Amino acid sequence: MLKKHILLIVSLLFIFSSGSAQIGGRYSFAFLQEAVSARIAALGGNQASINDKDINIGFVNPSLITKSLSNNLAMNYVNYFSGVNYGSVQYARTFNKVGNFMGSIQFMDYGTFDYADEAGNLSGTFGASDFAFTVGWGRQLDSMFSIGAAAKLIYAFYEGYTSFGFAVDVAGTYQSKTGWTMSVVARNLGLQVTTFTPGVRDPLPFNLQYAISKRLDHVPFRFSMIYDHIEKWDLTYNDPNNPSGGIDPITGQPQQKTGFSKIADQFMRHIIIGGEVYIGKNFVLRGGYNYRRRQEMKINEKPGMVGFSWGVGVRVYKFKLNYARSTYHQVGSPNYISLTFDINSFTNDEVVRF
Repeated sequence: MLKKHILLIVSLLFIFSSGSAQIGGRYSFAFLQEAVSARIAALGGNQASINDKDINIGFVNPSLITKSLSNNLAMNYVNYFSGVNYGSVQYARTFNKVGNFMGSIQFMDYGTFDYADEAGNLSGTFGASDFAFTVGWGRQLDSMFSIGAAAKLIYAFYEGYTSFGFAVDVAGTYQSKTGWTMSVVARNLGLQVTTFTPGVRDPLPFNLQYAISKRLDHVPFRFSMIYDHIEKWDLTYNDPNNPSGGIDPITGQPQQKTGFSKIADQFMRHIIIGGEVYIGKNFVLRGGYNYRRRQEMKINEKPGMVGFSWGVGVRVYKFKLNYARSTYHQVGSPNYISLTFDINSFTNDEVVRF
């Protein structure tokens, strides 16, 4: 039975990756790529292979929706750029005869815009928003393997234009006896069912990821790494105004990387690394580095901390509060705030099983 489950996961992931290899260009529902959890944002990416009873991890990796998350609630808020705000709410519940489930609502609010004619005369305002409603399911196969899936209903409203879509995530996780946790997750495989304009259907932001983590035995530190976009090797975005090899100081012409430096650059664009330092039982420091983000968003003359992220986590009474900042550009960094807690801890009642 275990071999059949593993074969099914591998087959599904292969089908997903071979049919969804587009990177870059236009996406529908691109907000699905954004990290909503402060912890995940601090670690540099939007996936994690950490099994430590964090409901926000189950949101991005459904194979880690476990029994230990039952009756847990999470609320996330992100103060993004230029008046854009987004966030999510997650709730998990276990039903003995069915499995472990998680429901979530995710939104992105783009703010208020002015109506104006060709002459610049204002005549009111309008809004734009994205929403996703997700139901995730996870199951522990044995002491080492777990699987999970999540189905998403997606809705976008931009002024008078609307679009509806459907997507699924599929994941599998292996936990070794020595403490390593490894996950493969296929995210956002789906379809834009109704489009903003007739005949123009854009792909969803599909991503096939491999993640690994390990909390060290004798040091209060956890290491994590993501190999992003397994389905495509070359993720390079060539910007003629900001070339990957910089500008030749003599000729003033763009320089492109070649040979080994080009191969190393392409490989590193897949890699996201992060770490957590545990200070006592109630305080955590986090940091991450996203090489691809740095290469695409930095200004060569003044790269600053673009691509780096950091955050803190504290436990106050029965609440876990996390905060993070992730540097996308010199103009500023989004602020991430997450609050999670176990509802059972306030009642001391047993979880009702069905």
